[in-house]
Amino acid sequence: MIINLNLENKKIIIIGGGNEAEKRIKSVLNEKCEILVISDTTNKQISNWIKTKKIKLEKKKIEDVKFISELKPDLIITTTNDKKINQKIITHAKKKKIIAYSSDNPDESDFSNPAIIDFEKMIQIGIFTGGRSPVMSKKIKSKSEKALKKVILKEDIAQIKIQKMSRKLAKEIISTQSERKKCLNNIMNDNRIDQLIKDNQVKKAEKRAIEIIKKWK
Repeated sequence: MIINLNLENKKIIIIGGGNEAEKRIKSVLNEKCEILVISDTTNKQISNWIKTKKIKLEKKKIEDVKFISELKPDLIITTTNDKKINQKIITHAKKKKIIAYSSDNPDESDFSNPAIIDFEKMIQIGIFTGGRSPVMSKKIKSKSEKALKKVILKEDIAQIKIQKMSRKLAKEIISTQSERKKCLNNIMNDNRIDQLIKDNQVKKAEKRAIEIIKKWK
């Protein structure tokens, strides 16, 4: 089962400061969550994120699992080269009912990381092998990305932005879910909105969507 976790306002701990940790940080960096890295060393990119206050650092080498009870994270990702400490972290996290992932042991982790194809943070497509072959996930991602760029257009991204704005306004104005759904479908299939988007007049397309919602009966 592939799911998208809502990590907003959650505390995430990343153990390690190398390239593997960097990849895991990237996967959650835009999730509006608190990210704490625990490591005695960090690579250049992670150091930059720390300097710009995108993430926090506790500079020390993890030798036990006391930090789990002390910090009470919602999610732990461990990327160290020490398999024994990684296993201890996963085992203890599970006892505490905390979601945990170890980069060297996806089989015992609570989740796996798909290779993500991202379109302007609006559409994410995951290539997922269930942790069986991260290398193949990346290879398939590379091949799929080229094809998808011909299918998913800038007009689709603009329509998603309009739908997001429209859903929010519709909830304030239209009382029933069934009518909101009809209204949003009407906006999505509106020829005038489509043409405005194609003409790169997204603001006018948004105004047109607002008009439809306000006049909806």
